Amino acid sequence: MSITTGDFRSKITSSTLLEKKQRKEIITCLTAYDYPSARLVDEAGVDMVLVGDSLGMVMLGYENTLPVTMQEMLHHTRAVRRGVKRAFLVADMPFASFHVTQRDALRNAARFIKEAGAEAVKIEGGEKRSRLVERMVEAEIPVVGHIGLTPQSLHAMGGYKVQGKTLQAVEQLMHDAIALERAGACCIVLEGIPREVAGMITRELEVPTIGIGAGPECDGQVLVFHDLLGLTFAPPAKFVRRYADLASVIGNAVVAFKDDVKAGSYPSDAESYHLPKETLSALAGIAQRKRAVQL
Repeated sequence: MSITTGDFRSKITSSTLLEKKQRKEIITCLTAYDYPSARLVDEAGVDMVLVGDSLGMVMLGYENTLPVTMQEMLHHTRAVRRGVKRAFLVADMPFASFHVTQRDALRNAARFIKEAGAEAVKIEGGEKRSRLVERMVEAEIPVVGHIGLTPQSLHAMGGYKVQGKTLQAVEQLMHDAIALERAGACCIVLEGIPREVAGMITRELEVPTIGIGAGPECDGQVLVFHDLLGLTFAPPAKFVRRYADLASVIGNAVVAFKDDVKAGSYPSDAESYHLPKETLSALAGIAQRKRAVQL
């Protein structure tokens, strides 16, 4: 089975994403957290690669995204940068990296661009983040917004719950989206909201929307790499479509390796290195002389 490679002559930028929306061309996005996953996603022709703070759960074993640090995000973004050549690379700003002071937020955002090679940062929150987004854009730092179910607000929301189910909540989501667009966000992630609401927001905005658990009316869709491949241990969310069950494939391969080693069938002679004939002959001569001396 071969991978369909994208057109590497056309680098995806924030302008490309806007043009795709204007042409009504669907945008594709996946997360990646290391060099191999980044290469696979990029070479498959996906438009956007997101180094999500979801790496805390799928890569580092945290219970949620809140413990993820700047250093962890920078480390993984650098690795992904080395694997991405064509896609638009976005990095999540982790919890508390932009929540306290605007000065710290700008400094942290700049590190993703300068030190890790990201082409945009993603921050959670709507209208209340609009001034910060505006300042980042003024500082030449492209920003992807994120509204709806925002995982960093887990405790404030009382858990992972679908947002925008009342008229008041729908109105607030619309205000959030418009405020982020006016502040200069290049696109906006819509997570965990009714598809009807996502459709309304998408039609209202000039910038692209990227949905995750927000229905098919968004301008693009994103999934977590490990969810798509069946490499997570928790039951998947309703919106997750698993395209492979790699956990079973990997588990079976590991068991087969263990069994072969215990049975002595791995490594075989064909999988072993051998001495050159002349070296082997010389060793045999040395051993023969030692035996002669001992006798």
